[in-house]
Amino acid sequence: MIRLAWADGADQTIGLPAYETSGAAGADLRANFPDGQAVTLEVGARGLIPTGLRMAIPDGFEVQIRPRSGLALKHGISMVNAPGTIDSDYRGSVGVILINHGTAPFDVTHGMRIAQMVMAPVIQAEFEVVDTLDDTTRGADGFGSTGV
Repeated sequence: MIRLAWADGADQTIGLPAYETSGAAGADLRANFPDGQAVTLEVGARGLIPTGLRMAIPDGFEVQIRPRSGLALKHGISMVNAPGTIDSDYRGSVGVILINHGTAPFDVTHGMRIAQMVMAPVIQAEFEVVDTLDDTTRGADGFGSTGV
């Protein structure tokens, strides 16, 4: 369970994240501007879009913020850091960094579905420095080495 709280100045009528279908993996997040005004993303521009939410995520989990495929296909709108991560110990306001890869300016309007959030388990690694690593068939071959 994720506990939610409204950020200062948020429009509480916008609604909470919601799964649009019974099989949806991600719950849609909405733009929530304190003044209710739209923001225009010019071609190539990026902006931090507020959701009006703060979250308490259980230990051992993260919330991944992902682009919405419809915005990407129809308008070229994506996220700069896809997926974004909200750590379980973060309690500040959640924002989404959108970028306009499209061919025309794009208005992000108050209440618009801008991204989706997916809760995922996290396993923290242990790190050990060694002198050598085990061999594999691929070895140190890099980008494109396994085919096109």
